[in-house]
Amino acid sequence: MLGNITLDPKSKTPIFIQIAEIIISKVDNGSLDNDTSLPSINTFNKTYKVSRDTVEKAYGVLRKRGYINAVPGKGYFVIGKRHDKLRILFIFNKISSFKRITYYSFLQTMGDKATVDLQIHHYNPFLLKDIINQNLRKYNYFVIMPHFEPDADQESYLETFRRIPENELLILDKFLPEFPAKKAVFQDFKSDTQAALCEAKSLMEKYKSIILLFPEYRNHPPEIIQSVELYGKEQNHEVSVVYNAANITLTKNSVYIVIADDDLVTLIKMIRKTDFVLGKDIGIISFNETDLKDLLDITVISTDFEKMGETAAELILNNRNELVKNPFRIIKRGSL
Repeated sequence: MLGNITLDPKSKTPIFIQIAEIIISKVDNGSLDNDTSLPSINTFNKTYKVSRDTVEKAYGVLRKRGYINAVPGKGYFVIGKRHDKLRILFIFNKISSFKRITYYSFLQTMGDKATVDLQIHHYNPFLLKDIINQNLRKYNYFVIMPHFEPDADQESYLETFRRIPENELLILDKFLPEFPAKKAVFQDFKSDTQAALCEAKSLMEKYKSIILLFPEYRNHPPEIIQSVELYGKEQNHEVSVVYNAANITLTKNSVYIVIADDDLVTLIKMIRKTDFVLGKDIGIISFNETDLKDLLDITVISTDFEKMGETAAELILNNRNELVKNPFRIIKRGSL
């Protein structure tokens, strides 16, 4: 009926308040419909190892706040939501122009049906843990981008995810095969990148080598390196990875795949100091679409950030458990 619930005896919040907040959250997010019967006090006591007095206090809070009603001889029943709006906490790893697109698309799709707050974990699983500990049971949904430092303790952030009720968590942007999420909208960085390069095969054939500019300390998905190297091996291109744009040496008949926008600026400036013709002598493919790249005629491989936010909102609005692979595309322009 209530499923697994997690109570924290070490918390400053009394257990009866924790129980009430858990049930409130389940009612607000649609997990408990109107007229749903709640466990009797005795059943709750035996199932969750909580004293009868504590359960009575929790049910008393729920009755005062208008969430449940007691029917003599029948038990306790859900009678509706108190809040008209969902409460959602959006947790990014960082702020960027692409993430803003996703965030605003999410807000637009939600409309007036939700109040959305935003926090940043800065690739730090311990900061994420603090954010969740401070806000657990205060929100109906947590939308989290799980990008962390390469050496981050995996078990640490997985344990944090496990603290969130599974129907209240939505994983965004990066799929975690080691975590059984029920709701996710994600990119498959390895297969998507390789598929995009294969789609541009006829344009890539005029170049002998592929040079991937992959900033060493930016926490970009390493799967991108794997996909570029695999494509190069399959199509007989020499592949090299440069971790610092300052170490770039322009080479004719090479295509440069650029992850970071500041590296793209550096590369374009270098090309303009030479006689190389972009799209003929040297090629450029940049990650993530922007209006500026359109104006500069730069070929781009990119997920649809607007669609990502829209789909995430729709999963929540429809209370739908689904793992959705976000659309990914290559936009061929003059730089290739």
